[in-house]
Amino acid sequence: MKNWRIILTKPAVKHHYLSKGILFLLLLCTVHLTGQEAFHNYGNIQVHDAAQVGFHLDLTNDGTFDQNMGLVGFYSDMNPLRISGAFTPIFFDTEIAVENGLYLETAIGVNNNSNLIVGNIITSRRATDVFSNFMDFSFYTGESSVSKIDGYAAITNKETFVFPVGDQDRLRPLTIDSEAINATVKCAYFPEDPNSPKSIDGVFNTDRRASQYIAVSDKEFWRLEGDVPSRVTLTWDEYSNMRAWAQYLSDIKVMGWSKSENQWVNLGNTGVEGGLTNGAITSDTFVPNEYEIITLGGNDDDLQTYDTIELDNYYMTPNGDGQNDALVIENLDLSANNSIQIFDRYGVMVY
Repeated sequence: MKNWRIILTKPAVKHHYLSKGILFLLLLCTVHLTGQEAFHNYGNIQVHDAAQVGFHLDLTNDGTFDQNMGLVGFYSDMNPLRISGAFTPIFFDTEIAVENGLYLETAIGVNNNSNLIVGNIITSRRATDVFSNFMDFSFYTGESSVSKIDGYAAITNKETFVFPVGDQDRLRPLTIDSEAINATVKCAYFPEDPNSPKSIDGVFNTDRRASQYIAVSDKEFWRLEGDVPSRVTLTWDEYSNMRAWAQYLSDIKVMGWSKSENQWVNLGNTGVEGGLTNGAITSDTFVPNEYEIITLGGNDDDLQTYDTIELDNYYMTPNGDGQNDALVIENLDLSANNSIQIFDRYGVMVY
C-alpha cells in the first residue's frame, strides 16, 4: 500500500464544499485540486496514519476536523493563507511554510509536532480566543525571527513550556514553569508602550509603582493568562534598551501590573543570564491571572541617594587561622538595604 500526499491548490471555483457526508483521507486515497480560493469543510474530515495533506489555499472549517493523524501542512511562497470557520481544527503533525503569514481567524490545535519552517502564525492581539494551541505532549521546532507566533499562543495540560511568541520581525519567547499542570495558559508579546497600548484596552502608567525605587520599561510587555502559581522567564534584545533600566544584570527585575493594586509591582529576579544587550531573567513565583500584563524593569537608581565611604583594600585568606577569614565592610550598618557585586580585573561580574 502506498502513502499519498494530498495537495490542495487554487482552481476556477471560489469554494469547494464538502457534502454533509464524511471524507476520510486514507493511506490509499489521493485528491488534487487546482485553482481554488478556499477549501470549505461542512462535513467530517479525518487524516489517517501516515497520510499527508498540503493546503496551498485558505481553509474554512465549519465541520469536524479534529480526529487526525498524519501531517497537515500549509504552504505558500507568495500569498498569505487563512484558517477560519466555526470550529477549531486540531492537527497531529503540522508544518507552516507560508512566507507572508498564516492568519488565524479561529483557534487551531496541535497534538504532536508543529514544524515552523518560514512565515509567522498571526493572530489578532484583541481576540484572546484565537490562538495556536500546543496540547498535551505536543512540541514545536524551527522557531526563529521569521517563523514564530505573532499574536497569541496557548498550551493545554502542560506544566512547563517556552512560548515561541514575538512580533513581525523578532522572536521574544516567554518560558513558564508552573507548580502544577495548567489546564490552559495563553501568552502574547506586545512591542508597545504600556502607557498607551494600541492592541489592548487599558492604560498601565509606568509611574504608578509599588516602590519608588523600581523602574518599568515603556518599550514592551507580555500578556500571560493562567491560574497556577508559576515562575516566568522573559527575554530582552537591543530593542528593549535594558541599559535605561539597569546598570548591572542583577538590577533587572520582572514587573507586573497588579489587578488588585492597580500599579506595577516587583515580581523578582531568581536568575539572570546574558548581557545588557541580550539576555533572560526569571521571576519569583506568582499567579499570572493576578496581573494584567508583565514586563521588564530594574532599580531606579536616579531616585536613590547615596553616601560615599572610603574603604581600605581587603585581603581574604579563608584558611581558618582567624586572620582575614571573613569579609567585613565597615559602616555597612549605615544603610538598611545592601547588596554586593564582585568583579574580576576585566570588569566581568563574578558574584
